[in-house]
Amino acid sequence: MNLHSQTLALLDARGGVVASFPVSTGLNGAGEQDGSGCTPRGAHYIRAMIGAELPANTVFRARRPTGEIYSPELAARHPGRDWILSRILWLCGLEPGKNRGNGVDTFRRFIYIHGTPDSEPMGLALSHGCVRMRNADVIALFDCAHVGMPVTIR
Repeated sequence: MNLHSQTLALLDARGGVVASFPVSTGLNGAGEQDGSGCTPRGAHYIRAMIGAELPANTVFRARRPTGEIYSPELAARHPGRDWILSRILWLCGLEPGKNRGNGVDTFRRFIYIHGTPDSEPMGLALSHGCVRMRNADVIALFDCAHVGMPVTIR
């Protein structure tokens, strides 16, 4: 994942690009501190995958489907809600003291790759630290991913 270009590239075993997606990362930039609202850098892996087989635009709260399907009408009833939609790829840091452990732990910060309303812009850093994607893109990524898959954020 490239924070400067706001893109996520899916690579094959030889490092070739299989697919590339626009993303939206932390409005507060790059950083690892708890409570910073920043997107953590470095080596990570997918620790959990949530939402398999659920419909596109499924709404999640605390990593659980709410039973809602996102729509503009639902958004109008809940202004200011940070929408987590369709799929969740929950990241865990691999670098003690940098993105793993006390005060900097990516997993404990609840940093995900997840879907967001398709009306939200991609290519701009606007999230609370997570990596937001278009719903079709996060579903396509989810279908190619696996628990334990490495993720590098630079």
